[in-house]
Amino acid sequence: MDFFEDYFKQIGQKLNSTDVKNLNKVINLILNVDKKGKKVIIAGNGGSAAIASHISVDLTKSAKIRSTNFNEADLITCFANDYGYERWLEEAIESFADRHDAVILISSSGQSKNIINAAKKAKKMGLGVVTLSGFDRNNPLRQIGDINFWVDSRVYNIVESVHNIWLSAIVDRLTKALKCKS
Repeated sequence: MDFFEDYFKQIGQKLNSTDVKNLNKVINLILNVDKKGKKVIIAGNGGSAAIASHISVDLTKSAKIRSTNFNEADLITCFANDYGYERWLEEAIESFADRHDAVILISSSGQSKNIINAAKKAKKMGLGVVTLSGFDRNNPLRQIGDINFWVDSRVYNIVESVHNIWLSAIVDRLTKALKCKS
């Protein structure tokens, strides 16, 4: 089989195995957050940080749901300098999150210490926690969230592509739902 045929087949298989019930749970979580006038915080590292930025902007602009991410270099370097890289994100969540906010945390491997620590902090604060991960089925991040998505792949770009599609679909569904209410 051709590389590209196999590659796209893999992505298709991952998407076709999506637990749609979990997607709907995220929709309900975000709608409840919005109803309370709160926000969605989205974070990741590297490519996952880029996905977090994209989805955060789309939630705010297209779905009219307040969302933010922590991808400002000055914020990251300030908090990492003071608390260490493994703890900067949990400290940012403690500083910026409000009661009834939701947090979406993305880590392809599910092993990123800063993302795991942020998930633990968000849970401790009583925030709704959604995780997206890949690689090992029993990765630590997948064990923490209220709603957990996992891609059965060890290929970063396949995992990140599926994460991006799931989150984009959530935004599109929210946008459609909110337009129907208008």
